[in-house]
Amino acid sequence: MGKIFNMQPTRRAVLGAGLAGASMLAMPSILRAQDRSLKVGVYGGYFKDSFDKNIFPEFTKATGIAIESIAEPTGEAWLVQLEQAARAGQAPADVSMMSQVALLKGQSTELWAPLDMAKIGNASGLIDTFINKYPDGRVAGIGAVSWYITLVTNIDVYPEAPTSWAALWDPANADKLGLLALVSNSFLLEVTAKTHLGGTDILATEEGILQAFEKLAEVKPNVRLWYRDEAQFEQSLKSGEIPMGQYYHDVTGLAAADGHPVRSTFPKEGGILDSGSWALSRASEKVEEAHIFIDYMCQPAVQATLSRKVGTSPTVKRDLLDLTAEEFDAVSSDIDPIIPRYEMYQQKSDFLNQKWTEMIAG
Repeated sequence: MGKIFNMQPTRRAVLGAGLAGASMLAMPSILRAQDRSLKVGVYGGYFKDSFDKNIFPEFTKATGIAIESIAEPTGEAWLVQLEQAARAGQAPADVSMMSQVALLKGQSTELWAPLDMAKIGNASGLIDTFINKYPDGRVAGIGAVSWYITLVTNIDVYPEAPTSWAALWDPANADKLGLLALVSNSFLLEVTAKTHLGGTDILATEEGILQAFEKLAEVKPNVRLWYRDEAQFEQSLKSGEIPMGQYYHDVTGLAAADGHPVRSTFPKEGGILDSGSWALSRASEKVEEAHIFIDYMCQPAVQATLSRKVGTSPTVKRDLLDLTAEEFDAVSSDIDPIIPRYEMYQQKSDFLNQKWTEMIAG
């Protein structure tokens, strides 16, 4: 399980990204007659199934608004579909869960209807990074769920847990690492900057980005696999064939709970915290229902349910949650996280991909 609605061609695959058709949840006919409904796009497979089972029926019970859940395709295909439909005045989904880079790209065409924060009172409990704004301050998206990528190890090979991302560079780990294969889903430039270059601010310039690339290139002798297929790395981690790497905290925890000799560690520099946001298509006519939905999803109790049932990290402040320490640690950490530089991927994607191919994974 897990989630990279990263809209890159990874992560949804783990969630079974089979594009199941849209499914209307069974609703009492009286609700259908009132026509209070909302189309919501979420990532397909396991992730959508979890929302259909654990989240959407409770929302309908609380509000009387029926949810039609739509399985979003991975990559940026969904963003393109929403853009094209909006130009024709249509909304394949009213509200969609979008990656941060897709959210930024949609801002450039005013795809997202600005959200009225006066109608989303529960947003007051959100961690600040989960309120996404247009440059002029209008709110474009509200944090839906978040998840961590951490430093993972096979405990048979590494009885002692590593404490720092610096382990990726340690010569003792030659030919032992599995790392994500794309510049835009591995966030290894940020890891490099936080671990070796004083923080991610250095990535604000191309000169600083090149410095990070040069330092990151030093890990190459240690990398056995640059992976796109998460299942391939997960199997190799469990077997000890590739005993260290970066992976999803929640998925690793599930594997450990199933008895596999794996562990997830939040390094002292922090885990990588990625997220998806709710955004409202400008073509949607369900503005009121969308605000009710987003406000509902921001409730601490709902975020806690997501942590327990879907394995996502809460977007609201910890002190508002009723999660036990064990439940919180299963999905999150109090260590200051590494936040991806999403604007960098939007503004410099060609440059980043070219340098990544030349210097890292080519």
